[in-house]
Amino acid sequence: MRDMTLSELDRLGATATDVEEMFHMDEDAFRLFYERTSRAVWAYLSRATGDPRQADDLLQETFYRFLRAAGAPTDEAHRRNYLFRIATNLVHDARRRPRLDAVQMHDGIEHADPSQEDNAEGAARRVDLSRAMARLKPREREMLWLAYAQGSSHKEIADILGLRTSSIKLLLFRARRRLATMLREGTR
Repeated sequence: MRDMTLSELDRLGATATDVEEMFHMDEDAFRLFYERTSRAVWAYLSRATGDPRQADDLLQETFYRFLRAAGAPTDEAHRRNYLFRIATNLVHDARRRPRLDAVQMHDGIEHADPSQEDNAEGAARRVDLSRAMARLKPREREMLWLAYAQGSSHKEIADILGLRTSSIKLLLFRARRRLATMLREGTR
């Protein structure tokens, strides 16, 4: 953590008080607002995601972000619209990033959760993929996992693995090609 100057601390303190002044909602007002809106937001999230458990998580995150937002509307209708906008953005984010519930890690190797298997063919493909992934170099496995399971950008992968961003595209291509070759060899 870097040292801060007194003027930076003063500026941060002023920002914190500005936010408090912009958003006046005490605990009782929030409780009433939550009681009026939480069921509708949860129903929306549940329909949008198709998963009641994920809807529970997103509902909590929605209200958390609502409370942390600077300059939230003071009008009840605007607050409600703002809340649904936050919920919609969270649903979009959840769709962009794959859920990791269906994947488990054992000994550094990714395995599909048996409860998520669709059929015998899908299970066989997942086993083949797990075996092929285990045969990859650790860096290749990490890159593929970060790119396709976590949805990380090339810059994020480079930062995590300590590589140059310009080399990630080529390294990912080679790792995918090597994985595809192993999968073809395994199906013969």
